[in-house]
Amino acid sequence: MSKEITIKPQQINKTIKAPASKSVMQRVIACAVLSENEIAVSNPSFCDDCKAALKIAKNLGARILTEENKIIVIPGKNTVQSNINCGESGLSVRMFSAILPHFGNKFTVNGKGSLQNRPVDMIENALKQIGLKCETNNGFLPLNISGNIKAGNIEIDGSVSSQVLTGLLISLPKAKKNSIIKVKNLKSKPYIDLTLRILNEFGIEISNYDYKEFHIKGNQKFARKNYTVEGDWSGAAFLIVAGLIAGKTEITGLNLQSEQADIQIIDAVKKANGNISLTKNSVIAEKSKLQAFEFDATDSPDLFPPLVTMAAYSEGITSIKGVNRLIYKESNRAETLQKEFGKLGIEITLQNDYMKIKGGNVKGGNVNSHNDHRIAMACAVAALGAESEVIIKNPNCVNKSFPDFYEILFREFQKVSNSL
Repeated sequence: MSKEITIKPQQINKTIKAPASKSVMQRVIACAVLSENEIAVSNPSFCDDCKAALKIAKNLGARILTEENKIIVIPGKNTVQSNINCGESGLSVRMFSAILPHFGNKFTVNGKGSLQNRPVDMIENALKQIGLKCETNNGFLPLNISGNIKAGNIEIDGSVSSQVLTGLLISLPKAKKNSIIKVKNLKSKPYIDLTLRILNEFGIEISNYDYKEFHIKGNQKFARKNYTVEGDWSGAAFLIVAGLIAGKTEITGLNLQSEQADIQIIDAVKKANGNISLTKNSVIAEKSKLQAFEFDATDSPDLFPPLVTMAAYSEGITSIKGVNRLIYKESNRAETLQKEFGKLGIEITLQNDYMKIKGGNVKGGNVNSHNDHRIAMACAVAALGAESEVIIKNPNCVNKSFPDFYEILFREFQKVSNSL
């Protein structure tokens, strides 16, 4: 038994407020729990990943008060719990693992679903360098962490993920002495820019030497009383592509100077000859005759699904670089995109680090999200201009990042709760 949703081809003309950024929200929660004072967080996200981060904050002794469009994090009010569950959030497990030892000397970190199949050995390597004992289940969850954090010189590899570095950058300012982190092969530099900006807004000073060395003073204090979470460019990318395919969308609540990696969707749309315009805090996308494009998504791998949807409606063969970044997502996204868009009549080939998408007529059909929120959204947006309806199996995985995605975008859709 599985849930399905049916999306019919349709025209749209919508103004939509972008969902709050889960990337920003989770980082703000991590900073808040390390603060010495309470912080009010406006425009919070309550997607599944952010709910997981809030639960971790509670387990680390914070009291969480929920008001209308605001949460208040009051650190240090409750008993710390040693069992930490990160849900399916890759950022939470990689980021909070370096933060937990500030609250005790023994923790077990676990997760569920796809997170149990994602390697965590890079966390183990990093934590051992700051004086912690760390045991994994043959490189996978659960993580058993014990000991006390020690400042010092650390060397990590950033080729698989920048999220371990994010955790260290948030954690080490609370260490007693100064630290230096040396990084090789760092990918997703925009996410590190985002981390550094948020830390700076909390009063934390870190020196960045060309993303190869980060110098961190110890004994720093997190100090901020209010924070407003900006709109999410990852979710907005799908809404932008929807407008290009099927009519018009205006997405509000976006920061056009954001460090979020997925703001690069604007450059990709321009390369595809898409009709896009920018205002002070919104993006307007209108139906366009799209052309094949070339794009490097190495630093913004979460853009692959909306880019593939856009490429499916572009004349010619689109080339996107960065396939190697897609292996350890909620699914192997390269293979999943190839398989599911193939069911819709779109040919995708994988060549080393490149994905080639042959634009054409998008057919209707039955696809599977593979419980990957971005795959579900990509297939749903692709359905807008398809020849017939698209039925998506396991659609509710969008709750991970964008819970009301279907309701706010589609005029006509049908949920089937118990379909064979």
